[in-house]
Amino acid sequence: MEKYLFINGSESVLVQKDKDDKVNNVYIDGKIVDEDRFKDALTDKEAFAKQAQRNKYQKFLNKQFENLIILTGAGSSVGIGANDENGKKKEGRLLSHLWDDVEMKYTKEKLKKFCALVHYTAKDSKGEYVKNLESLLSMANAAKEYVTDKDIDIKTMIDEIQQLIKESCELVLPDDAPHLPFLEKITKRKVTLPRVKIFTLNYDTLFEQAALKKNFTLIDGFSFSFPRYFSGRNFDYDIVLRNSSRVKEEDNFVTRVLHLYKPHGSVDWEKTDRGIKQSEKVNKALMIYPKDSKYESSYEQPFFEMMARFQQSLRKENVMLVCIGFSFNDKHIVTVIQEALEQNPSFQIMVVNRSIKEKGSLKWLYDLSFKHSNICLVSEEFKEFAENYPDLQTYNQDEYRAIKINLSESHE
Repeated sequence: MEKYLFINGSESVLVQKDKDDKVNNVYIDGKIVDEDRFKDALTDKEAFAKQAQRNKYQKFLNKQFENLIILTGAGSSVGIGANDENGKKKEGRLLSHLWDDVEMKYTKEKLKKFCALVHYTAKDSKGEYVKNLESLLSMANAAKEYVTDKDIDIKTMIDEIQQLIKESCELVLPDDAPHLPFLEKITKRKVTLPRVKIFTLNYDTLFEQAALKKNFTLIDGFSFSFPRYFSGRNFDYDIVLRNSSRVKEEDNFVTRVLHLYKPHGSVDWEKTDRGIKQSEKVNKALMIYPKDSKYESSYEQPFFEMMARFQQSLRKENVMLVCIGFSFNDKHIVTVIQEALEQNPSFQIMVVNRSIKEKGSLKWLYDLSFKHSNICLVSEEFKEFAENYPDLQTYNQDEYRAIKINLSESHE
């Protein structure tokens, strides 16, 4: 079995594995690594291949680029989470995991009946329903006005499933979460460069919690006054230091400031009579739930503002887009990326996923990655990627290191 760890034009890292998942051969840039390289090595072939991969993507990320854009999907949250206020361990879930949660809530038999009721017919080779919660909710949404049943109320069940999705995304950031070091590394840039922009398709608040822990300032479209209400113009603001005694009339940009956009909504947003409000606890979260109508919803505020900003960002000069844990199944997002690849000659993209897939929604990008040096595919999980993301010491912000003072100590 062959598996690519890295693809970037003529450069690549490929491993060949046996039936026991052990690496037999390593290919760097299409050439097999000689067995003599491993005779006296302190590492095995798999570790050698991973290091080669990381050296290559670190080199790619060390290129000079003015605009840094991060796009994250479910892969940046899955398996991450600490105990909630009730002491229950909750971690980020994929849609397939949420299907299992729905099945547990209703029983397998009731879920089967619900699938049959809304004419969801997708099944695998074993005759089991394919765990595509987005497709199921799409079918249910279309059927709710026309189909009735004495045992199942489709509208109620849709609402309950959506509530389950919302609750599963109310995550608590653990101390060892990769979000913390990742934010520190991507913001180590010259403050005169445009702010780093993170577009996350996840509903959770892990990035917000990480920013709070490390004293970052998030410009997220909501007002800096309380209660916080959304306005697109808030993205045009920045934070500078204004010293009354300064000689030069120039802006002194504050460090540790970044933009956060959530094109699919958030567990802490809600719609009120006064506008879209951000709160710690909301009754009905403003989120685009997984169903086919999400593309229509993206043309409503505040989602339209987020998508417009995403498109504008990818049209700028010298752009690096880093996609982390994104499946490329969201057509409205993919269309914007495809436009940038076709129309912006200075656009570069790195896709970081658990594995590099030759088929499915990533096939078109997989094929292009062998031909173009501005496309880079990396097989890496978010945690490892955050650990190995190049740390630009040149712009290290020492003034933000915490100083711990123990006042209980006696001094002689």
